[in-house]
Amino acid sequence: MEPIRTRYAKNGDISVAYQVFGEGDVDLVFVPGFISHIENYWDEPRFAQWLRRLGSFCRVILFDKQGTGLSDRSSKLPNMDERMDDVSAVMDAVGIEQAAIFGISEGGSLATLFAASHPERSQALILYGAFAQFKSWFPTQEALEGLFQYIDSAWGSGESLPMFAPTMKDDLELKEWWGKFERLGASPGAAKKIMRLNSQIDITDILPSVKVPTLIIHRRDDVTVDVEGGRLLAERIPNAKYVELSGVDHL
Repeated sequence: MEPIRTRYAKNGDISVAYQVFGEGDVDLVFVPGFISHIENYWDEPRFAQWLRRLGSFCRVILFDKQGTGLSDRSSKLPNMDERMDDVSAVMDAVGIEQAAIFGISEGGSLATLFAASHPERSQALILYGAFAQFKSWFPTQEALEGLFQYIDSAWGSGESLPMFAPTMKDDLELKEWWGKFERLGASPGAAKKIMRLNSQIDITDILPSVKVPTLIIHRRDDVTVDVEGGRLLAERIPNAKYVELSGVDHL
């Protein structure tokens, strides 16, 4: 694969970093979790292999939501509507009217909201490890405070890897990459602000408004986002197809 260039789309005054690669009849917009770094993805061999596999049958659009990765920071954190505009801005920059929207983890809530609000631009919706209510991710304030303590004391160390992928906790190369991913994805202060914003997520009421073909994938024993989060999405989104996999890893 040729080197992939990072470009910038404009969402008002905000520059949103994105990449385009792959070939196929379907355009697919990948909506990441709460932090991301589109260039760092390619440094993890398994993630890079998975992306190349997607690119073998889709034209894939990656982007960093504003406030994370290579995209602009702003004086205030964007709300969900403003983050939806990031998706539209990237699609406009690439020159596509409609795409399949693929959201993972926290990005699944944004992807779902986009599909409900912009059905004319959403060919399909794919969700992995996603949720409609924040409590599926952090059921109590104490659990969230535990993450904040990690951010304050060890953000960028990769020590949080077992929280997301316990079966890979002894993979030192992955842990090193994960720590770098944390550092490049957001500063500690920004990560905490993003999580406080995310704690307000509850899109339950809009789920019946999703009219595009929807595929929901969730691991039965996901240690990060409770499987009931995926089941709720499948129950409330009309005609959604639900696939439940075995395993505990969120990644």
